[in-house]
Amino acid sequence: MSLTRRDFARQSALTGAGIALAGSVGALATAPNALASTDTETTDGHEEQRHHGVGYGPLVPDPNGILALPAGFSYSVITYSGRTKLESGEFTPSNHDGTSTFSGPRGATLLVNNHELKGPRSRWKYPVPLTEGLVYDPAASGGCTVVEVRHDHVAEWVGIAGTSTNCAGGNTPWGTWLTCEETEDKAGQNGMTKDHGYVFEVDPADRRANRDPKPVKALGRYAHEAAVVDPKRGHLYLTEDASGPNGLLYRWTPPEGFEHGRGKLRALADDAGRLQAFKCFDSGGRFVDDLSRATNIGTVYGVDWIDVPDRDAKTVPVRKQFADGEITRARKLEGMWWGDGGTYIVSSYAREESPVQHDGQVWFYDPKRRTLTLKVLLGVNPDPAEDGNFDGPDNITVSPYGGLVIAEDGEGVQPHVFSCGRDLMP
Repeated sequence: MSLTRRDFARQSALTGAGIALAGSVGALATAPNALASTDTETTDGHEEQRHHGVGYGPLVPDPNGILALPAGFSYSVITYSGRTKLESGEFTPSNHDGTSTFSGPRGATLLVNNHELKGPRSRWKYPVPLTEGLVYDPAASGGCTVVEVRHDHVAEWVGIAGTSTNCAGGNTPWGTWLTCEETEDKAGQNGMTKDHGYVFEVDPADRRANRDPKPVKALGRYAHEAAVVDPKRGHLYLTEDASGPNGLLYRWTPPEGFEHGRGKLRALADDAGRLQAFKCFDSGGRFVDDLSRATNIGTVYGVDWIDVPDRDAKTVPVRKQFADGEITRARKLEGMWWGDGGTYIVSSYAREESPVQHDGQVWFYDPKRRTLTLKVLLGVNPDPAEDGNFDGPDNITVSPYGGLVIAEDGEGVQPHVFSCGRDLMP
C-alpha cells in the first residue's frame, strides 16, 4: 500500500526540519560521536570551526606509505596482491574492494574480499583464479576470495570466480556475503560470454555451497553497488551506481511464504518477488526528482515503491525504463548498512549531472514509517588538495559503540576513514 501524502505530511510535522550546513568538515559535526570531529558555530551566517582535539589524536605518517594511524595504533597486512598466495599457489588477486567479516571455526575470523576487476582476464596481471567448480563466466576477471585469520595463521582461497567488477555488496543475517557486480555488460560485450550485472551469494564457511555459481536474477541486472537485508521484514535494499541517467535505490520484496537462509536466494525463480525503485516526495506532497535537491540536514522525504518493468534489462537498462516523474534518482548511490531499525544509504557525490552539487550525503531509510532522512551532508570540497577536506563517502558501517564509520573514495587527499556520532544526528 502506498504512503499517502496526507500521512507523510502529518509524520513530517512531528519530525521537524534540519540545519543547513555548507562545507564538508563542518558537516561532520552533525553526525557522530565524532572521533575526529569539529564543533561548528554559526555567527552572522558564517560557520566558525573550533577544533577541540576530540578523538584519538593526529595521524602519524607511515614510513611504508600504506596506512597512517594515530600514535599507539598499529596494523598488519594479511593479503597483498601479487605478494601473498592462495592455498592453491596463485597470487592474491588485485583490486580489493567491499568486504565483510564472519566468525570462523576455532576462534578464527573469516573475511570475504571483493576484487573489483572489470572486463577480460587479459587486462589484469592478477585476476581471480579460475578455480574448478567456482566459475560463473571463464572470460571474466573478478570475484571474491575468502581469508581465514587465526592468531599468526592466514589462509586464503577463492569463493567465486568469473564475475565482473565486484564492487560492494553486503552481509546477511544468516552469515553469507552478497557480492554485487557493478556493470551492465552482456554476453558479447567486453569479451564476456555471459550476461553480468547480478548479485551472487558467497558462503565463507561452506566451500561446497559456492560450487556452480548462480546469479540471483530476482534482484535485477544493473550496475549494483551495495545490498542490505531487513531482518524483520525480509526485504532486500540495493543501490545502483550509474549515470546517464543517475541510478536508483531498489527494494526487493520476497514472495509470500519465502524464508531466508543459506542457499535460499540462489534457489529462487528469476522473477520471484517484486523488484521496485523508490519515488520520493516532500512534506507538501511534491515529487522529488533527485536526492541532490536536499540541502538541509534533517530533510525528510516520504517514499513510495514503483515496480520495475523488466528486471533483467533484456533490451533497456533498468534505470532507463522509467519516465521522468515516475522515480527518484541520485548520483553515486554507494554503500549501505542496516542499523537502528533501517538502512543508512550513501550518495557519494553529485556533479554537473545532478540538479544540485555536493560532495556526499548519508541518508537513513525507516521502513516502518517509509521515510528517508538526510543525516550527513558534505558541502562541495573547496580545495581537494588540502588534507582535512572530506569528500566522496563510499562504504559505510554502523559502529557497535554508536556512530557511523565512513570510508572516502573522492577527489581530495585520499583516503580517510571518519566517524560520525548518531546521537548528534537529527
